[in-house]
Amino acid sequence: MSASELAEAEEEARRKKRAPWGVIALVLLTGLALIRNGSGEFDVGPPQPATAAAADSRVPGGTFAGAVQPLPYAVPDRVRIPAIQVDAPVMAVGLDAQGWVDAPPPEDPNLAGWFTGAVSPGEKGTAVVVGHVDNRQGPAVFYGLGALKKGNRVEVTRQDGKTAVFEIYGIEVFAKDNFPGDRVYGSKGGPELRVITCGGGFSKQNGYQGNVVVFARLVEVR
Repeated sequence: MSASELAEAEEEARRKKRAPWGVIALVLLTGLALIRNGSGEFDVGPPQPATAAAADSRVPGGTFAGAVQPLPYAVPDRVRIPAIQVDAPVMAVGLDAQGWVDAPPPEDPNLAGWFTGAVSPGEKGTAVVVGHVDNRQGPAVFYGLGALKKGNRVEVTRQDGKTAVFEIYGIEVFAKDNFPGDRVYGSKGGPELRVITCGGGFSKQNGYQGNVVVFARLVEVR
């Protein structure tokens, strides 16, 4: 088997290991909807998305599909969101012992996680990056996520030396008991990205009541 054939076989095997989107949606509904170490105990809570920032469901998510060619698989290194001064390393996260999507360690407030059960950022499909909104010491990496606006950009640097640049077309908060998994994670026909943290109301008994979700699509490769 040639080197190229071997690489193709490894890529196919890796793709087959990915969980079906329906399974991921359920896992994230019961797990990531509680990125559980957010404390919510500060005088001013994290910003919440404005109604006007919601993704327009009347506009197909794949409107720009094909404008930028999808990238091959590559592990992400770093995520930057200039509009809210995010510049954070990215670690790989999978599922914990309970079958929930693992979040990055809460002790490091400036750390994001890429869910390895989905595509890598820039590949065709929907990549997922998660992070804490706060910890017991204060705001964490995605505290400001709800303040983003349509047109803001998310930059993901990858280990292949490329930077995938995504443009935000929606920011919404969803209750954990009514999380639209298919809408959030389903393929839109091109390379997309979801950035997710805790959001909505907070109680000491149950933590945050939902998730802030950023919807973005690939518009540039550098």
